[in-house]
Amino acid sequence: MKRFKLNPRQLFCVIVLVLIGFLGLFATWIMPNDPYFVEVTNKFLPPSWEYPLGTDHLGRCIFSRLLLGIRYSVGAAVFIQIVASALAICIGATAAFKGGIVDFLFIRLCDILLAFPTLVLAFGLLGILGPSLKNVLFALIFTQGIYYSRILRGLFISIKEKEYIQAARVSGTSGLKLIVRHFIPNTMTPLLTIVSLDLGKVILEIAGFSFIGLGVQAPTPEWGMMISEGKQYIRQHPELMLYPGIAIIFVVLIVNVLAGSKKSVFQKG
Repeated sequence: MKRFKLNPRQLFCVIVLVLIGFLGLFATWIMPNDPYFVEVTNKFLPPSWEYPLGTDHLGRCIFSRLLLGIRYSVGAAVFIQIVASALAICIGATAAFKGGIVDFLFIRLCDILLAFPTLVLAFGLLGILGPSLKNVLFALIFTQGIYYSRILRGLFISIKEKEYIQAARVSGTSGLKLIVRHFIPNTMTPLLTIVSLDLGKVILEIAGFSFIGLGVQAPTPEWGMMISEGKQYIRQHPELMLYPGIAIIFVVLIVNVLAGSKKSVFQKG
């Protein structure tokens, strides 16, 4: 049985991502202060034991807001990728197995939607639905799901004529059982590789939408929202933008190094 092998660089990235996930999951128990508590008399305080990274323009603890922001920046991106992948498997499998008019309509719909970059399509959806975290999730799940569905449909069709699939059908395996036992396991490696490569992009898109006012709204401590709030104080207090900016760059870099290694972590050795 083949096992996943990690080189030292990949192992370091996995450990860091697990640690970030742990910090986000248990942020409410770890953060030293209430990230929503406003005390204008404490605004722009320097780093101290009480406020490890100081306070912002409303006297809120920056460190606590960064910790809680992991849920909205990284956690939301992971949620988007998981849901989009699950939908893509269902849609791609249906189009590949039904064929005929179902597959034809699916391809034509993909041709129309994918004529636009996914980011532009998400912009359009948010312009119609309005700014909010729920709408950002919906828009990115929709755009990512369409893109992955097209890829998986092609993978399913290529696997469909393999000898082991024909043997499985002769032995009586069909329908959902055939998909679960044979098709999905043989498409998971390329799917996971693509999804992991796109994770950093989705994190940046969530932050970008929040920065321009189409995503997460104040006072939610999403990293892009924190950068947007701090931009008016960039000259006097650049750290308000620097801290969440470094957090975004660091996480995206770690994700891209892990997924874009010469031998991906999802390739079996």
